[in-house]
Amino acid sequence: MRTLSENRCFGGVQGVYAHASQATGTEMTFGLFLPAEAEDQPVPVLWYLSGLTCTHENAMTKAGAQKWAAEHGIALVFPDTSPRGEGVANDAAYDLGQGAGFYVNATQDPWAPHFQMWDYVAEELPNLLATNFPINEERQAITGHSMGGHGALTLAMSLPGRFTSVSAFSPICNPTASDWGRKQFTAYLGTDETRWAAHDASLLMTAQGFDGDVLVDQGTSDQFLDLLMPESFATAMMKRRQSGAFRMQAGYDHSYFFIQTFMAEHIAFHAEALYRP
Repeated sequence: MRTLSENRCFGGVQGVYAHASQATGTEMTFGLFLPAEAEDQPVPVLWYLSGLTCTHENAMTKAGAQKWAAEHGIALVFPDTSPRGEGVANDAAYDLGQGAGFYVNATQDPWAPHFQMWDYVAEELPNLLATNFPINEERQAITGHSMGGHGALTLAMSLPGRFTSVSAFSPICNPTASDWGRKQFTAYLGTDETRWAAHDASLLMTAQGFDGDVLVDQGTSDQFLDLLMPESFATAMMKRRQSGAFRMQAGYDHSYFFIQTFMAEHIAFHAEALYRP
């Protein structure tokens, strides 16, 4: 692992690091904010998974999360959204290939050799952080935006006991029924749709739910609303009687201005769960 940058930020340190990934077979880059408390003891951590076209940098610089994380003494992790580099498969469309990993382990060529994002985010990067930084492995939460909201919800429900809480901003809620999902799952996972269900938040909520609290914010003026299908996840939460909240926020779109507006509430939501006895 090598340090690309470290900057003082709200009393803590915002770092950017790169490392050779066994999961993806490439060099991967991630951002990590450590609050001042990390100088003395391991701290709880909130994962932030980003959306289509993003790198580790988008949320790190646009979400305004560090201020609120510093106030609660929480670390923030900003992984990249896909493998990158020479020899890594790509596509001309923005919603497939580099920048569009969808947090799955690809089984189909040409994606399978590098697009192992589930293993990277669920196993390899957590182990790397625990080994090299003062992170409390027993106190983890997860959030994300759009494709990253999809990833946050599916990881949280598929890894019981890993995360104290999960939240999402305008997540892709029902990818097996949406063009933001069916296209990518066909490319990455093949045409057998029974293999897709493990990566559909609405189906996972219906089948098993989450063993903690859930918070989802969705803007009513989101330009991608029909692709996100928030009604599917809201209905699944109700049918499951899932503890949590699904909030439709009047007038907000899909941008980082929306995320900035509600980031403080999401971090406070996770802080309550992360510090719960």
